[in-house]
Amino acid sequence: MGSYDDGMRMRRKVLGDAHVDRATASTSGLDHDFQDWITENVWGNLWTRPGMALRDRSMITIAILGALNHEELELHLRAARNTGVSPNEITEILLHVAVYAGVPAANRAFKVAKTIYDEEEEEE
Repeated sequence: MGSYDDGMRMRRKVLGDAHVDRATASTSGLDHDFQDWITENVWGNLWTRPGMALRDRSMITIAILGALNHEELELHLRAARNTGVSPNEITEILLHVAVYAGVPAANRAFKVAKTIYDEEEEEE
């Protein structure tokens, strides 16, 4: 199984150094153990497993977060460029969310995705 160091490498690969640096800098005594646990178990044990490609894990994560209307959807939509998931694939994922999790969840997810892609176009 993975380790904290494996998790930190994967976390940086998927989310990017800037995000991870901000997240670790804002860690306090209250959430330090939780952040370590996430890094080791989520990123070091789950995301590093050999049974599925990183791109596929990313797509599944986007679908689940979109379906459940979780705030980390934005983070993983931004990370999609690091995992090789295209904007067209994001559209397809969110269409599946609409059918299997409901139109309101997909509607919100599309709004989040549009905001992210609009920001990225402005930066170019």
